[in-house]
Amino acid sequence: MKNINTVKINFKGGIISPVDLYNILLISERSGLLYVRFGLRQQLLLDVAIEEMKSMTADLDNLGINYEINKDEFPNIVSSYPAEEVFITNTWLNEGVYKDIFATINYQPRLKINISDSNQSFTPLLTGNINWVASPTSSHFWHLFIRFPKTNIVYEWKDVVHTNDVAAFSKNIEEVILQHRGKFYDNTSANGDELYEMIRRTDFNIKAADGPLALPPFNLPYYEGFNSYNDKYWLGIYRRDELFSIKFLKEVCQLFLKTRTGQLCSTPWKTIIIKDIEEKNRKEWNYLLDKFQVNVRHAANELNFQVDDNSIDALKLKHHLVKYLNDDDTRTFGVCIGIKTKMKSEVFSSILVRRKPLIRIGKFGFLYLYDILCAKDFNPNERTGYAYSKDNPKFLLAEQLRRAILSYYKYHADKKEEEVVIQGIKKITISLEKEGDIVYQCKNCLTVYDEQLGEPENGIDPGTLFKELPNTYSCTVCDATKDNFVAVKKEAIGL
Repeated sequence: MKNINTVKINFKGGIISPVDLYNILLISERSGLLYVRFGLRQQLLLDVAIEEMKSMTADLDNLGINYEINKDEFPNIVSSYPAEEVFITNTWLNEGVYKDIFATINYQPRLKINISDSNQSFTPLLTGNINWVASPTSSHFWHLFIRFPKTNIVYEWKDVVHTNDVAAFSKNIEEVILQHRGKFYDNTSANGDELYEMIRRTDFNIKAADGPLALPPFNLPYYEGFNSYNDKYWLGIYRRDELFSIKFLKEVCQLFLKTRTGQLCSTPWKTIIIKDIEEKNRKEWNYLLDKFQVNVRHAANELNFQVDDNSIDALKLKHHLVKYLNDDDTRTFGVCIGIKTKMKSEVFSSILVRRKPLIRIGKFGFLYLYDILCAKDFNPNERTGYAYSKDNPKFLLAEQLRRAILSYYKYHADKKEEEVVIQGIKKITISLEKEGDIVYQCKNCLTVYDEQLGEPENGIDPGTLFKELPNTYSCTVCDATKDNFVAVKKEAIGL
């Protein structure tokens, strides 16, 4: 088997130029490739044999295309632009605003930047390090969330920033973080207020935020097939194995140029979206799908998965879980299921399946078990909230995942019931704080210790009070010490 290198090419915000893509595809063909892939951060990934690297890179250099080989020092800028008009309506954020911001980012960011509309749940809001979320109330102003690199610490900025300053403000923040790595990089004690005081705010058009931004509830839309919007159509294309035929994509580019179709985008779901298809051209796009036998109506419980980039193991596990959910006819509409097989990967999910080795020798792991983690309120933008089930062998994993999905629907059903309005009066639930209402939550990864349940697998009997745990007690997920836990009400975290 040939040794393979992965060449990564960024498309800002997931917007792809058909001309640039066509030229890249020609280069890829000459290097012996039959397929290309798209990544979680809306980038293009090429798996190139080492013997072909010299000619591949020479051709890319001649075209002036930036790329990286087996690295991600310059991560792509993620944006919700692919969802604009398709899944996002009634917002001040339009195509021109996105493109204005991308045009002013005239440097290669080393930190991950996300640029998202607040009125959508198709693209992740907070998987970047510098996360811009459009204000739902003030046109051309953006809320900012900093997720410190290599941590789960999220800090909401006290100000909102004008569109014209998003690029420069991002560069300023990146420079400060990278100049003070000890304070803000891979540091679980990183302090957002300290970073705030170090930024030159007088140089920018900013104003105080009205208050914390309420993140939107998550509901993943079905993003495949031909769909109408306004007086046009959009086409979403997903590939089960993540592989897009170069011959197919070349003809996509050619049809773009022939019909002058407006927009080609990659998405965080490793798919492509083609927007602005006119009725008169719909037959030609259908013919192209027929010619290459591209299926565009997969089951929702397959489309709902997000898996690591460059991971055959994650794809195999996905197929295993999808088959079980299909055989059981389990409903998964709206839920986002992630599979994480790498320690530092970033997977967007309501329910996360995380693989961990029982034995590790250097970079290699053996004898795997699996944890199932749920985000707070099952909203992927709220990060991981608690461990639903830990240390599952593979033969039990699919059933445990099915049960976690059922808990997702039960949670939303219970929440809906609390909001029932009777004769114009909202139903109010008055709860008394009593024994069992409180759990203890890790500030680092949000895992909970429930006194009623204990941790029998770790020798801690049910009913063991948190204060009775030894000072050597540590978080079962991230190994944080006991003093990193805080008391929270169960209802506050959806338990």
